[in-house]
Amino acid sequence: MEAMTRTIPVFVNSVKVELATGSTAIDAVRLWSETAAAEVTGGGKIITDDRGLPILPDTTIHGGSIFRLIPARGAGEPAEEMEE
Repeated sequence: MEAMTRTIPVFVNSVKVELATGSTAIDAVRLWSETAAAEVTGGGKIITDDRGLPILPDTTIHGGSIFRLIPARGAGEPAEEMEE
């Protein structure tokens, strides 16, 4: 008899994906988009939580997790100037 794996719904950039218990944020991103996951692992993007705070890619998911991807900026790099 096979054990049933519980799936957990999470959201990546507003898209619902379902993963197995014990999965990580980068697993969720990878399921949503292989390209986006490569950008995260390559340092071009970072994953943020529902509060907009950066999280580590190996953060364990929980039901209802919300992740967003944003461009990574180097330390001390100025934000883009707003045009008036």
